[in-house]
Amino acid sequence: MSAARKHPMTRTILSTLLLAACCGAQAQTASTMRLAPTPQAKNIIFFLGDGMGPTTITAARIFKEGEDGLLNFERLDRTARIKTYSADAQVTDSAPSMGAYMTGVKINNDVISMKDAKPVAPGKDANGIASIDRCGASNGTSPMTILELAKAAGKSVGAVTTTELTHATPASTFAHVCDRDMAYTIAQQIVPGGLGYNARLKDGVDVLMGGGRNHFTPYDAKRNPKGRGDGRNLIEEFERQGYFVANTRADMASSRPGKKFLGLYSAESHLDYASKRSPLQPTLAEMTAKSIELLSANPNGFFLMVEGGKIDHALHDTNARNALIETVAFDEAIQTALDKMRAIDPGLNNTLIVVTADHDHTMVLNGYPKRGNPVLDIVRGYGNGEPTRDADGKTFTTLVFGNGPNRPDVRADVDSAQALSADYHQETGIKWSSESHGGGDVKLYAAGAGSAPFRGTMENTQVFNLMKAAAGL
Repeated sequence: MSAARKHPMTRTILSTLLLAACCGAQAQTASTMRLAPTPQAKNIIFFLGDGMGPTTITAARIFKEGEDGLLNFERLDRTARIKTYSADAQVTDSAPSMGAYMTGVKINNDVISMKDAKPVAPGKDANGIASIDRCGASNGTSPMTILELAKAAGKSVGAVTTTELTHATPASTFAHVCDRDMAYTIAQQIVPGGLGYNARLKDGVDVLMGGGRNHFTPYDAKRNPKGRGDGRNLIEEFERQGYFVANTRADMASSRPGKKFLGLYSAESHLDYASKRSPLQPTLAEMTAKSIELLSANPNGFFLMVEGGKIDHALHDTNARNALIETVAFDEAIQTALDKMRAIDPGLNNTLIVVTADHDHTMVLNGYPKRGNPVLDIVRGYGNGEPTRDADGKTFTTLVFGNGPNRPDVRADVDSAQALSADYHQETGIKWSSESHGGGDVKLYAAGAGSAPFRGTMENTQVFNLMKAAAGL
């Protein structure tokens, strides 16, 4: 008779040890799978809906497809919840959240892809423009971004946005500065061979698209009052490095694979809202399609970041209508990418698609509106369809914000004509100069090569690790 059979306690201990060893191995295997999927993604397209929290997705779905519909990206195979806090704040801003996705490191608010850096606002130049870099040499370190890693591996890389090209989200893919407001410093980091160039980008980012041409061109009191105080014309420097430069939608359409590409579609600031877009500016879907056309010519594959940045701007402005229109435009860009990549790579066997957001906002959907009620309208009850009223007998809209500027001291009735108008700004609970970000988790959707480990509740830094592992970078 064995010792285990002679002594029940010994048998129990041995069983426990065997179970622990077995389960430990399974847990280690699961952890390994999550941290290091088999490298198989030759291409990665990372979509970032700036400020696109869960309520924004739900409202955009109802706005576009009705309660029982789905947005295109909601049909992707994998889903996860992403925690968004930054290194120093419960509620993040876009810079550290995007930096976490791009570097795998928790970063302080306002900092662009730098670990342990403290934000330092830029100094003003002789023209009164905040353009002087005051970060200092010892303020933090610069971890590699996924874009830089892809470039080092011989892949083509690109960054596309509806905001300024130097804004927090695109900048976090290719730049390293201690303060997101250093747009002029960020701009010079992407000009190959120029003063201040980020040498990790090798021969340069292959595709760059967005707004904010003023950060790349010299100051002129009349023609370019927000231009560069150092007098550099970075666009001319790009051209000397062999870049095709586009200022309009037509320029973009005329470009062909074989040259690096810079598209700056607004003289200053961001691109227009989709609802008010100038015909000179391309749509986000068009920019995405062109980027894939240009980048996919590289047999080694590519990394592309696409930002729907105006979602965030509309939410800060407490204008839900534009936020939903921008989310739908973002969704259309994702479908465009899926269609193009499935034509190139059927089954997405070599392509990873990731769709997520950097943070939430304070918009909520409230008040028991009846099914089928327009999501931008006032609340009409599911019982009799009559307008629902607050404790003071006043009507209110389905979508409202936790904070922002539009909080009247005494509420008045809101009718459908007001609520559904293009420039209506929803009411807010706390009065503040501009609506803030929210600190809630955001959603992530993924499909294609290496997408299986994207599941459960995850740190935003883990997204970097999974993309890096999926591509074998």
